[in-house]
Amino acid sequence: MKIDKTKTNSIRKAFGKTLAEIGELNAKIVVMDADLACSTQTKIFADKFPERFFDCGIAEQNMVATAAGLASEGKIPFIASFAMFATGRTYDQIRNGVCYPDFNVKIVGTHGGVTVGEDGATHQALEDISLMRGIPHMTVIVPADCRECEEVIKYASLHDGPMYIRISRSNVPDIFDDSYHFNIHKAVVVEEGTDVSVFTNGETLAEVLLAAEELKKENISLEVVNVPVVKPLDFQTVIESVKKTKFAITVENHSIIGGLGSAICETLADKLPSKVYRVGIHDEFGQSGKAEELIEYYGLDSKTLAKRIRTMIKKEKEQGNI
Repeated sequence: MKIDKTKTNSIRKAFGKTLAEIGELNAKIVVMDADLACSTQTKIFADKFPERFFDCGIAEQNMVATAAGLASEGKIPFIASFAMFATGRTYDQIRNGVCYPDFNVKIVGTHGGVTVGEDGATHQALEDISLMRGIPHMTVIVPADCRECEEVIKYASLHDGPMYIRISRSNVPDIFDDSYHFNIHKAVVVEEGTDVSVFTNGETLAEVLLAAEELKKENISLEVVNVPVVKPLDFQTVIESVKKTKFAITVENHSIIGGLGSAICETLADKLPSKVYRVGIHDEFGQSGKAEELIEYYGLDSKTLAKRIRTMIKKEKEQGNI
């Protein structure tokens, strides 16, 4: 699949516009923000439906608790803030106030991963997926582009139960066209291949696809699998892919502990013991810098990924594993 990184769109704006669209269709939808409506793009909903928008100020725990109360009365709250604050600062309220009673609250964490950029380590959520997937009843989704984000938000408005949706600060290239339809139960084989299965999601999907194009020139064939739903994981697609390629690589803009890499490892350990290389942030905090610089520094850019994947495949071949 050809990816044009010179043409990108705001996934946050896609989120905000879709909220406004579904708000027209369902009067039960309310939106809450924590003094970041311009950054999260919930402002688009606020401008259209001011009577159904609540700016809770810098009081994220109160926002979650209030959302739980609204959900208990039949409303469908979408709450948004930076991923770090939406999941870390509010963990107790999410666990005990939303997930324990299984309330219908949608939590959207924007500005996930190191691509938050200059705001630095305190604002770069690298543990949010791990935190959310560990809570019973919680669904965890990481859309890769604007089209997938639109589909996920529409699905969330119809799905009953707690949900965490993580989107990036950075603009992202288009990967899917209007024919794409999100399926909560399915990972998507975006590129078929034979040498290794590469599982990824979010903004790193574009980088993996670019790496795959580069490696094709060397007759290295990657099976690229987009895994937007980290929980519940589509283990069947994972197993079918790794049965074919014999080993796996995971790539994520998140800690390798507790996120997509861990979910893939857990599934394969249980159902198809296989070698897995995890590419992500290695048990450390982020740092301040431009988004593109940090992606490169942490080895998540397409050129570094191509180099690392080439080395991994060579190692597996030398050991006679593939």
